[in-house]
Amino acid sequence: MSGSGKLEVSIRRLERAAAMLEQRLGHRVAEAGAQAGGLFDLDRARLAADLDASRARERELAEAASAASLAVDRAMAEVQAALAGTER
Repeated sequence: MSGSGKLEVSIRRLERAAAMLEQRLGHRVAEAGAQAGGLFDLDRARLAADLDASRARERELAEAASAASLAVDRAMAEVQAALAGTER
């Protein structure tokens, strides 16, 4: 085989190797994208669950604040009634 023939064969082998490398790289990029999408979905689900838990806690705290406010109002009324009774 002549020098130019060997060079052409080498060039074709190099082109095939580059094409195979590009194909493998494309598969790896696709796999990484799929995994990243799955992680995103997982994070979104976890954030949604955390948000639901926070909203539930917010409702509990609002109910506790309301109950505390009523208790303070009752205590104030009792103190005012007691003070009104001693003023006579």
